Amino acid sequence: MRLYKHVSAVEALIGHEFADKQLIGAALTHPSAVEGRPVSASYERLEFLGDSILGAMVATDLYERFPEMDEGGLTRLKISLVSGKTLSEVAGALGLGKHIVFGESERGTGARGLSSALENVYESIVGALYLDAGYRKTHDFVKRTLGPHVSPELAKEPLSPKSRLQEVTQRAYRCAPVYKLVGAEGPAHSPTFTSVVLIEGRRAGRGRGSSKKEAQTAAALDALGHLSERVDNGLGDRVLAGGVTRAATSPDDGTGTI
Repeated sequence: MRLYKHVSAVEALIGHEFADKQLIGAALTHPSAVEGRPVSASYERLEFLGDSILGAMVATDLYERFPEMDEGGLTRLKISLVSGKTLSEVAGALGLGKHIVFGESERGTGARGLSSALENVYESIVGALYLDAGYRKTHDFVKRTLGPHVSPELAKEPLSPKSRLQEVTQRAYRCAPVYKLVGAEGPAHSPTFTSVVLIEGRRAGRGRGSSKKEAQTAAALDALGHLSERVDNGLGDRVLAGGVTRAATSPDDGTGTI
């Protein structure tokens, strides 16, 4: 199927005809299909934009919908909704899978490659919609597709390593962890990625995986391990990998401990 047919089909699925067809075309195109061409030809840049917009929209909706829920619960609920698993399921249910344009190097990755691509394409469509149609149309799409998955019970589920690390750092450091890709090796159809996670600008963990998200998860686990270690430096501080320090929190002051 030619790209313009994919575009037309997806426009019907999401309920918007794009004025800028290049936006939705790029949103459906895996980087492996445009190797050697400008980065704007694939969904990578739109994914970056869509991820931020999606997070802001979901956070605002949850804040307004659950006025009695505390920060930790809102964080867990938001992360569950914008997780790769949920977004992949939503994109798959919309029927987007058969409209993603892959290159030859990616076609042998099977279900793992499709699941990751579905997540990325959902975020890319959010970014493309925002640029082409504005906030309201994009927000309507997000509410229609993610809304049925909202449940207060998700706030009680066990956290993934990345979610747990975000909750810990936001509570103790008043900042979110930042993930940085520092290495990629191996063939295009079977790469190995290396990521680090930074807290207050300093490295707190490092991990490797067959996808960028697996590498980030491994880095989060590594950081959580370091955070749980107590180093007696004579000042009562806790020391993270890379030298990040923070004054120890009293166990009974109601803020929790790391």
